[in-house]
Amino acid sequence: MARFAATELLQRINAASQVVKSRSKLKPRAAIILGTGLGALAEEIDEEASIPYEEIPDFPVPTVESHSGRLLLGHLSGQPVVAMQGRFHSYEGYTLPQVTFPVRVMRDLGAEILIVSNACGGMNPMWDVGDLMLIADHINLLGDNPLIGPNSDELGPRFPDMSEPYDEGLQRLALDVARDEKITLRRGVYVAVSGPNLETRAEYRFLRMIGADVVGMSTVPEVIVALHGGMKVLGVSIITDSCLPDALKPASVEEIIKVAGAAEPNLTLLIKNVVARLGR
Repeated sequence: MARFAATELLQRINAASQVVKSRSKLKPRAAIILGTGLGALAEEIDEEASIPYEEIPDFPVPTVESHSGRLLLGHLSGQPVVAMQGRFHSYEGYTLPQVTFPVRVMRDLGAEILIVSNACGGMNPMWDVGDLMLIADHINLLGDNPLIGPNSDELGPRFPDMSEPYDEGLQRLALDVARDEKITLRRGVYVAVSGPNLETRAEYRFLRMIGADVVGMSTVPEVIVALHGGMKVLGVSIITDSCLPDALKPASVEEIIKVAGAAEPNLTLLIKNVVARLGR
């Protein structure tokens, strides 16, 4: 997907939404991106429809291990939700308009809240591998932005404000749930880099110096587009490997997925209870 004229992008969003609506009449309250560590949450959704990405116009298909490729509609903790089981990354060769197109569609379906998860490398020396981190803010070092190009006022403002990218009310709600469920939940800054290689020791030092607590290769583009569309955002990361430059050890995808799987029950419990407390 190139950077289309505004009218063409609107048409493509509508075409994708119509396919989804033909399979389910549910109007979701929240949209959830089931990144690494939230796969099991799909099993908690009382499904009304499960649509393979390849059946939805302009949806990319994940190429990364541990990412399925289905759009789920149903109820979670009594709330109507739409969930992406598998996300996309720019390092797969997709443009940021492609990466974020599903967020546009989920917003068009009616979702007002975006809940996004990811796996990340931890650079804060006070935190442990396996901890969850509530994203309080982010730094975009992808070298790109999904909003570059023609803007449609129907989708959002030309210059969206980013003073509170992660909703303070949703953060307080998540912290309350974590306290009640005795889940360790850190709070910090996520930096997005392009990948797919992991970082060097010097790069970790730089990222820590500019204020980041964790580093990953996703999330920020989806959050930017969600905010552009007027959605509230909650982001949670699983720290899957330690990225302390003076004690750096080689990391493997297998180990990262293993750690994410071990933390998955806490992340699933956290999100389920946050959704349950959203109210009406």
